[in-house]
This record gives sequence, C-alpha cells and structure tokens, in this order.
Amino acid sequence: MEILVCVKRVPDNEENEIELNSAGNDIERDDLVYSVNEWDNYAVEEAIQLVDKHGGCVTVVSIGDEESEEVLRREMAMGAEKGILVSDDAIEGSDGRGIATVLKGVVEKGKYDLIMTGAQADAGAAQVGGMLAALMDVPYASLVNKIEVLDDKKLKVGREIEGGDQEMNEITLPCVLSIQTGINEPRYVGIRGIRKVASVEIPTMTVSDLGLSADVVGAGAAKVKRTDYFLPEMGEGAEMLEGSTDEIIEKLIELLKAKGGLQ
Repeated sequence: MEILVCVKRVPDNEENEIELNSAGNDIERDDLVYSVNEWDNYAVEEAIQLVDKHGGCVTVVSIGDEESEEVLRREMAMGAEKGILVSDDAIEGSDGRGIATVLKGVVEKGKYDLIMTGAQADAGAAQVGGMLAALMDVPYASLVNKIEVLDDKKLKVGREIEGGDQEMNEITLPCVLSIQTGINEPRYVGIRGIRKVASVEIPTMTVSDLGLSADVVGAGAAKVKRTDYFLPEMGEGAEMLEGSTDEIIEKLIELLKAKGGLQ
C-alpha cells in the first residue's frame, strides 16, 4: 500500500505564549518554537502501522519554506520512508483550496492508494482534506479514529461523531482520510533515528514542477482571506456557588430560571 501523509510545521502551543502582532492580522511569529502539527503525527503513525502490517511505503509531504524540512525528517525518523518538500513563494497566502490544489499536484506526480491528513492543521479550519478529495474526485472520511484493511481495494473506517459515538463505513481506494487524535499512540523519536535520516535527500518541488500555474495558488487566487484577529472580551467572571450539594443545586436552579434557561 502506497500512502502519502500531508504534514505541516506549526507553532508549538505548549512551548509558546501566543500573542497578536501590532497590525492585528496575524500572530507574532518572531522567536516562536515550531513542531509538527499534532494531528499529523497521528496520521503518520497510523500510516506506518498500516504498512508494517500490509506492506508498502509511507511518503510524507509538507508545504512550506526550507525549515519545514525539519518536520519531514522527524517523520522520516519516526518510520516514513520518503519525504517531499513543496516550497515556492507563489504559494504564500493560499487559502484551503490553494493548498489542496498544490497537494493534488503532488498526488498526481506519484501513485498512491491512500492519502492521509491530520483532522486539523489549516488554521483549525479542517478543510484541506475534504477539498483535496473533492479535487481528486475520490471518497473522503473525516475524524477517522479506526482503520481496518479489508482487501487491496477497500477499507473499513471508524469516524468520531457527536455524542462520543463511532460511525463505521466501508470506503474504496484510492481515498483521502483525515485522522483524529487518539487513533493510536505516536512512537517516540530519538536522536539516533533523527541522525539516521539526517543525510537522506529530500526532493524540493515548486508550483511549476507540479504542472501548476502560479495564478491558481497564493493570495491572488484565494477566495478566503484573513483580515483580522482579535482577543475575546473578558467577561465579569464566574459566580461561585457555596453551600451543601442540595443548597448549590437549589441556587443553580434559581439562577437558571432568572436567566431564562429554565421555565
């Protein structure tokens, strides 16, 4: 099974204190610590486990500048066999469709049975996986937390749905799956593994290499534009209820009635 996993270099929320820039249209990116997107890590681990069981090859692809190569090498140290970096100034400012268009170009340069993305990466919009599948005209499943190979043409996938329930579906290959966290436990990547792939050549591709025109990506082609970031207004704070359990319940009911939450 040939699997392509899309990964992204993002600010590490645990290592950074995120602040808005002076213009209010982006976060302050100077001196940020970056890492691989959490959801993408689960996608790579799942791809590696599928190949370990059924054979094949895992390729990871990232769109970004040369620093994104670090993310690719980390995932290769994890167990992916190949990496592809797409780097081109023309991509700067692309919306979800623009990114999906670039990834479609990557897919068409190879021969993949399964394309996987993290459930979220594109500024939390969770849209690139679905857009990629639509552009490719192949089946798609989101929030996938279980994958079972039925045969060389079909998978059974579980999806997380509302209420904590799981929906099971059969899906034909090739397809695109967006992977939810918790589907597995991503393996630890040690220094020895990183050193092992440090000298492996990672090809870099541009928009033209993918057979795309620069006018179909980038800010000029974007239908969705980010115009403003703002911090939510702070409320007055929570009202803490005191007393015994029965007293707290009685006070809560009265408050809900007063606010129109209960009739």
